[in-house]
Amino acid sequence: MADIDMIFKTAVKEIAASRGKSATFMAKPHFDDAGSSCHIHSSLWDADAATSLMAGDGEHHMSDLFRWYLGGQMATAAEFALLVAPTVNSYRRFLPGSWAPTAIGWAVDNRTLGFRVVGHGQGMRVENRIPGADANPYHAFAATLAGGLYGIANRIEPPAPYDGDGYAATDLTRIPSSFAEAIERWRASTIARECFGDDVHHHVLHFAETELAAFGATVTDWERRRYFERI
Repeated sequence: MADIDMIFKTAVKEIAASRGKSATFMAKPHFDDAGSSCHIHSSLWDADAATSLMAGDGEHHMSDLFRWYLGGQMATAAEFALLVAPTVNSYRRFLPGSWAPTAIGWAVDNRTLGFRVVGHGQGMRVENRIPGADANPYHAFAATLAGGLYGIANRIEPPAPYDGDGYAATDLTRIPSSFAEAIERWRASTIARECFGDDVHHHVLHFAETELAAFGATVTDWERRRYFERI
């Protein structure tokens, strides 16, 4: 699926270029428009029986495995943010009422939260609404699986489902609000080191720090428009 994602993006850009146009997969190309997302739907299956392992007799018809899988994704969401929101622009998308989540909560079919449980029976799955269109799919899928498997290994229970507007919630963990905050969460994450190893942890951190330094050394168009004649 990650290969398909990259082929699709490349094809869109090439087709647009052949017609004298440009296509972008920035998370927030225009501040006044809704951002571009890459919601990830995932579930776990028995490879031999070709059956889903997500449905069960528990609350909300979830199996123990599903609860732990969801709990792990939620527990690691803030620390793994760099893997699903990898650029400065990624964090322009996380605004209240913007169709992108700002809180790490879950519920059944609640689109104001970072995680949404959808489907039933063999189609039951969790939707991670945090990733943007700028996500590297290989990294984003790795974050999804690593977080979920970490939750299963440690039997992490998700919090109670949130019944209400996630944008207005004051008692939910927040998605990092800036690239710099996401870098610090990744830097301090012992879970990221455990799941991915020191080499991968260092590589992701080095890339993000280099990107942030490049942004910090740039005078933006906004600054020119706002200050050039006023100051």
